[in-house]
Amino acid sequence: MYNPFSLEGKNILITGASSGIGRATAIECSRMGGKVVITGRNEARLLETFNQLEGEGHISLVADLTDEQQMEHLVEQLPLLHGLVNNAGMTETVPTQFIKRDKLDRILEINTISPILLTQKILKSKKIGKGGSIVFTCSISGPHVSVGGNVLYSTSKGAIHGFVKNAALDLSIKGIRVNEVCPGMIHTHILDAGVISGEQLEVEASRYPMKRFGKPEEVAYGIIYLLSEASSFVTGTGIVIDGGFTLQ
Repeated sequence: MYNPFSLEGKNILITGASSGIGRATAIECSRMGGKVVITGRNEARLLETFNQLEGEGHISLVADLTDEQQMEHLVEQLPLLHGLVNNAGMTETVPTQFIKRDKLDRILEINTISPILLTQKILKSKKIGKGGSIVFTCSISGPHVSVGGNVLYSTSKGAIHGFVKNAALDLSIKGIRVNEVCPGMIHTHILDAGVISGEQLEVEASRYPMKRFGKPEEVAYGIIYLLSEASSFVTGTGIVIDGGFTLQ
């Protein structure tokens, strides 16, 4: 059966695959026929993801991408890739006047520097070639909207937004596409930290035209489109997946 969204025959590396959007993306990619390489820092949670993958030939590699030696070891173990999903990330809520150097360094290291360096190392080692697709999990925060206390996260994602545009131009001559998905608020374990109360979450959800937050798999479907041949003429762009939040 013809399906331009199929990932059959494609090897795809997904970072931050131990939970949330990364886990959903890994599972949905496997359902679309892809062979996935999942990575994350938490071995137990990564195994939980691995056990939910469909099909055979998948690989699980534990790595902390803020450690350059671990990153290099990860790249050495990779098969030839057709897709790379830079998804690993974190949030940090702090008003501008209370920014501390250590928090700034950490969020930029995880959200910005590590995915950029991983991409560079994969390209330099020729682990992804012509026809390959690189997808970043960005956000509406930074490129599209601003939220009080979200200055560090927005900065880290705004930098990724700029990287995607420039890398897409640089790599177009090699036939490698670079794109991003920009989700609004998504139901992930980030929301389980207890920083935001249930009542506050209800108020926040009411601000969305669709009156709810997104599901991780709804972001995964956008990523699958960008990995597949269905988007073969798409590069340097971002898919906003926000239930209409940025329309207001």
